[in-house]
Amino acid sequence: MAPPLSQPALVELFTYNYWARDRHLQACETLTEEQVWRPLVSGFPSLGFALAHLVIVEWLWLERWQGRLPHALRSPEEFSSLAALSARWRLVESEMKAYLAHLDEKALEQPFSYVNLEGQTWTYPLWHTLLHLINHQTYHRGQVAGLLRQLGVQPPGVDFLVGQDMGLRL
Repeated sequence: MAPPLSQPALVELFTYNYWARDRHLQACETLTEEQVWRPLVSGFPSLGFALAHLVIVEWLWLERWQGRLPHALRSPEEFSSLAALSARWRLVESEMKAYLAHLDEKALEQPFSYVNLEGQTWTYPLWHTLLHLINHQTYHRGQVAGLLRQLGVQPPGVDFLVGQDMGLRL
């Protein structure tokens, strides 16, 4: 039985995810480094920490999917600037796209087991974990939008259909 989300559909979702990320990063480029890392009222200490969380979690899942077992999250303090964070994210994106390009329908429906950071083992169909990451990124992009507003920046529209209306080619 084929998974409800095909490999091409997942590639489209990741393409959209990076488009939305780039729109937020462009908005962040209007800020000073002090503003990016300034303490704000949020679930994250700052806008920079929220963005770092997104790239770190994406890296974590990619590591798992490639058979590596990270035992800890990378630290947001690794990123000295918005430019450093963005550069790391582009590297993760490149690796992610290469990973996705080699998936096939059979792989997507196979059970995928991983050990979380608390040492617990979980198993899901692979496509569930890919969709989980996309959902995670979407959720936290909403928080990034709120943080941008706190800093006086109107966040760009990043809804999927906004991308379609703007000519995003998936």
